[in-house]
Amino acid sequence: MTGFRQRKPTPPSRQRSRQYGTAVGATVGALALMAVVNHSLARKAERDNPPLGRFVNVNGTRLHYLDRGQGHALVLLHGNGSMIQDFLSSGLINMAARRYRVIAFDRPGYGHSDRSAGRFVSAEAQADLIHAALRRIGIDHATVMGHSWGCSVAVALAQRHPEMVSGLVLASGYYYPTARVDAIGLSTPAIPIIGDIIRYTLAPILGRLIWPMLLRKIFGPAPVPAKFALFPKEMALRPSQLTASAAEAALLIPQAVGGRDGYGRLNLPVVIIAGDDDRLIDPRVHSARLHEDVPGSKFYRVPGVGHMIHQSATDAVMTAIDDAAGHSVS
Repeated sequence: MTGFRQRKPTPPSRQRSRQYGTAVGATVGALALMAVVNHSLARKAERDNPPLGRFVNVNGTRLHYLDRGQGHALVLLHGNGSMIQDFLSSGLINMAARRYRVIAFDRPGYGHSDRSAGRFVSAEAQADLIHAALRRIGIDHATVMGHSWGCSVAVALAQRHPEMVSGLVLASGYYYPTARVDAIGLSTPAIPIIGDIIRYTLAPILGRLIWPMLLRKIFGPAPVPAKFALFPKEMALRPSQLTASAAEAALLIPQAVGGRDGYGRLNLPVVIIAGDDDRLIDPRVHSARLHEDVPGSKFYRVPGVGHMIHQSATDAVMTAIDDAAGHSVS
């Protein structure tokens, strides 16, 4: 037929290239959509959960803290992935504020506190920030309680600023280097570039999916108490907080390696408390060994309780605080 030109078939290599380009475009589009949605959810979480306390600026970092009660100062330092509302929802702040001046911090990168000091902020750097913040708000002597990762900051605070810390309460802490495969996966969002992509896109979604399983692990064998519903999950799943959490997961073992040789030199009242059935951090490997390494320390093991001892056994933690602060224990 005149004027008819048969179209040549597309070479397989070009066809594969087009398919690849389409797949890449679709992936980029999906990631961009996830990033927009996650950003919107993070901003909504912050609007729904405005700051509960005050702010103090130290060394270029703005820290958010809650100040309740009167008397001898008690400083509370939360664990990885958490914030002030953990201690608040547990009832520990209200209980302790009956006889202490309770100062609970959002540690750098958590809650409403900045992490301007950098992506990876060691326990020692955080201890220096907390010390400067306490001095700025007029506190020069305090009992300090840390939970989980917060124990590393509490110990560093006592070691670097002994004049500030009159007693330590260490709850469910990780003190000695052990094999932790989970720390590798959890630290991924802290990796530059690829981690930034993950924390803005996939990480918040995966966090929501595994949230029920995570709660069972950290609370088990005890049930998740109804009061924990007051904890703002969406604040914990913001990309900014996931970065802080991932960085601390990456620092978990290095911090233990660097800190283990100094425990024996702690020269102050130290009360160690842990759930005897902690499924996240084995108390026999960590808390019991720390008790052996710290001269004169006391160790409370609470049966039937897991990692979230301040939530599941608040009265026992309060007793440990009284003990470290020098109050009579009934």
